[in-house]
Amino acid sequence: MKAKDRDALLHALKARFEKHVHRHAGIAWDDVQARLEGHAEALRSLQEMEATGGEPDVIGEASGHVIFCDCSPESPVGRRSACYDAEARASRKEYKPENSAVEMAQAMGVEVLTEERYRQLQTLGEFDTKTSSWIETPADVRALGGALFCDRRYGRVFVYHNGAQSYYAARGFRGLLRV
Repeated sequence: MKAKDRDALLHALKARFEKHVHRHAGIAWDDVQARLEGHAEALRSLQEMEATGGEPDVIGEASGHVIFCDCSPESPVGRRSACYDAEARASRKEYKPENSAVEMAQAMGVEVLTEERYRQLQTLGEFDTKTSSWIETPADVRALGGALFCDRRYGRVFVYHNGAQSYYAARGFRGLLRV
């Protein structure tokens, strides 16, 4: 990453960090930035999260890692219209989507949120009130052809199922990055 791009990314991340302090109480930006300085791959992943509309921000610490998550109000616009995974994409006979949530996450170097992480994110604000986001799907559900997604409606977080090969303009995925 070029120094100019790196500086612009760090500036955007710092501004968001300072604007939403309730998401990461007790964590100092200087500590986050110091951790990022030595992790070129993490910076690349954060740049991808940013470029696709995820608005990544720190949402906590766990096991010695700083946790970044997509905090855009709605599912990141640059990651919508994607089915769940490569197998689902390959199974479509026509109108195949260009990508899948799992493939995009792997290429970006991030994790698709689990249901637990999605619910944790929702305690920090109201997300996906008009869109929905794929979440990590248990193997037994996926083996039957399904996949799970979440959204927030009526002041509650809902978990739904759909065929993994389905895709919609209003459904994407949120990523999580441990640094």
